[in-house]
Amino acid sequence: MNSELQDWLTGIRHELHEVPEVSGQERGTAASIANLLQACTPDQVLTGIGGHGVAAVYDSGQPGPTVAIRCELDGLPIQEISDLPYASRYPGTGHLCGHDGHMAMVLGVAFRLGQARPATGRVVLIYQPAEETGQGAAAFRVDLQFAQIAPDYVFSLHNLPGLELGKVELCEGPANCASRGMRIVLTGKTSHAAAPQDGVSPAGALSALIPGLTALGSGGNLDAAFALTTVTHATLGAATFGVAPGEAELWVTLRTVSDQRMADLVAEAEALVHQVAADEGLSVTISYHDVFEACVNNAEAVQILQDACLAQGVPLRFTASPQRFSEDFGQFGKGAKSAMFWLGSGEDHPQLHNPDYDFPDALIPIGSGIFLAVIDRVLGLGG
Repeated sequence: MNSELQDWLTGIRHELHEVPEVSGQERGTAASIANLLQACTPDQVLTGIGGHGVAAVYDSGQPGPTVAIRCELDGLPIQEISDLPYASRYPGTGHLCGHDGHMAMVLGVAFRLGQARPATGRVVLIYQPAEETGQGAAAFRVDLQFAQIAPDYVFSLHNLPGLELGKVELCEGPANCASRGMRIVLTGKTSHAAAPQDGVSPAGALSALIPGLTALGSGGNLDAAFALTTVTHATLGAATFGVAPGEAELWVTLRTVSDQRMADLVAEAEALVHQVAADEGLSVTISYHDVFEACVNNAEAVQILQDACLAQGVPLRFTASPQRFSEDFGQFGKGAKSAMFWLGSGEDHPQLHNPDYDFPDALIPIGSGIFLAVIDRVLGLGG
């Protein structure tokens, strides 16, 4: 990538960083991306896929598979803390996961494909909404427009703080954990604080469930038995001294390597919640949010990524363990050979979702180059 193109993509990344939009609200981001893609002369641009999703199609006109490259549109509901000249202009919202950088990388791929189409088959560049809530990929895939671009291969990346800048980490098989948010509402009966015996308080149940649910998943090795339960939020009653509480709410994140282990953990957690509620004379409702299935890398797709990194001279290390964090990219693997890799943001870089996180611009040409090498390996790339 020449310096002029890199500077252009960096500038776009900074513009995107200034105007982040949270999951499901990426209308402005999607419009900007669609306009930028049009300037890269695709054969087709589809919009409104699964919400605000966008896809650009580059067709060789020759028989061959369809290769998709996927990135994300959404930011986070987190206040950015920085003095960057391009810091978020939207209070309480920030591109603090690097999706702005991922978008710029894929735009670099679009620029190159605008100069030379693949030799065979098609390339589809996917800008997916609502990754952070786990809803975007599934909605994208069930959208009627997806049938027009259904890929045979899908590739994606995520930048990874803690890994040496520009180094790739890759694994075959389980790549990202399954996770889901479990929301528990316990309902009893309020009473005057002077007569708590006349009510039914959920305080005892709440105090039992916090350690009880935590004990169901203590983490450990990222193997088939791995389970981690993390209490993220709890409330009890109203903010008053005069009322003994009648309702409590507990939020817990469940995390496992596999979907089967997740099903077992859900069953264990629900059994514990219902037993504690019954013992305390409470009614209970359970709902699930931000549901991510496990992400599993296909062996053939991993080999293609390995060859692409080798062709680009990008240092690569294999790992036998998946990442603890979750990704809805695994949805694309249900109908295609898919794989995700991790690109190092620097060993001392602020963590994803930290308020002072910012995507390293030096990664833009590296990510674009790997994706282009993937396309070249599967379809051939002229020019």
